[in-house]
Amino acid sequence: MNKLKENSTLAILLGNLFIAFLGIGLVIPILPTIMNELNISGKVVGNLTAAFALTQLIVSPFTGRAVDRYGRKIIVVIGLIIFGISELLFGMGKTVEILFLSRILGGVSAAFIMPAVTAFITDITTQESRPKAFGYMSAAISTGFIIGPGIGGFLAELGTRVPFYTAAVLGFVAAILSVLFLSEPARQRMVQHDSAANKKSGLKKMFIPMFLIAFIMIFVSSFGLAAFESFFSLFVDHKFNFTPKDIAISITGGAIIGAIVQVALFNRLTVKLGEIGLVRYCLIFSAVTVFLVTQANSYLTIMLLTFIVFVGFDLIRPAITNYLSNVAGDEQGFVAGMNSMFTSLANVMGPIVGGMLFDIDVDYPYYMAVILLIVGLFISMFWKQKATAQS
Repeated sequence: MNKLKENSTLAILLGNLFIAFLGIGLVIPILPTIMNELNISGKVVGNLTAAFALTQLIVSPFTGRAVDRYGRKIIVVIGLIIFGISELLFGMGKTVEILFLSRILGGVSAAFIMPAVTAFITDITTQESRPKAFGYMSAAISTGFIIGPGIGGFLAELGTRVPFYTAAVLGFVAAILSVLFLSEPARQRMVQHDSAANKKSGLKKMFIPMFLIAFIMIFVSSFGLAAFESFFSLFVDHKFNFTPKDIAISITGGAIIGAIVQVALFNRLTVKLGEIGLVRYCLIFSAVTVFLVTQANSYLTIMLLTFIVFVGFDLIRPAITNYLSNVAGDEQGFVAGMNSMFTSLANVMGPIVGGMLFDIDVDYPYYMAVILLIVGLFISMFWKQKATAQS
């Protein structure tokens, strides 16, 4: 694939991811209004969020295999169509049952889109350009989350259901553009330097050390991030009396800095430290900054810490994704699906366990995250870089 074709394909794929995660973020500012309109409780809202993550968790391993079997492009297009239907249903929904159906379909769409895009990017890049592409991929996801709530709040001024209809249109347009301008990529043929990986099939591959430790790292980092983000607004409200504006500034500032670091530094850090080395340093950085958040005693300190606390988490995911793409051989869809599954598992468990600990003490979810990150660092010491080469 020539450079121009690679760049245009990458732009379409990043746009698809951006739209998908923009749609997820749109719901945040409108949820209180939906709660009042339908007279639903906070518990139901929590279950709606869990339904999305749980569905993605269940479906991801199967879509990962489908990506390898049926191709990248068709799975991306199906995922975008399901995304559009999901957002349309949420906009039209007048009952809790329809909202749950919408979130379940949303989880299915994420399970389709993430593994397919990850495998697609692997196929259209070289081993040298891949880290930068995955850095862009992670930044596109983060930017969608950042901008989503802001756009959702603005569009809600036109009507509470407008943001969802807008997301649906964007999803369908992205699907059409993908049909017209994406071409199924030639599969990368990478040498797999692990005979056990070649002999085992299906989910048994998950337990091969070079895969399993990477999946554990995904779970650890995603669990820590979910525990941090889920209770941040409550944490700073209880300890520092943050206003909604303060919370928005801190989270948006942190997410912007994280996205900048992903785009500007990820490729350089990967070349210098290697994926595994970068993950180890980021685990240390994340554990230290999350712990310092619990020790902060002023507005300025907590604000500055929030601006940098996401950096470690934001670099871990593309580093692991790049590592897995290099060792997966012809199993790109499989490892991308498992990546999505372990992320979803953490997104389900993190808020549940964190919520129970938060009721005991507001600092406890963060202490739990710190302990888990340290355990992850210890496990990562047994993780060894596998040399790969493209034939």
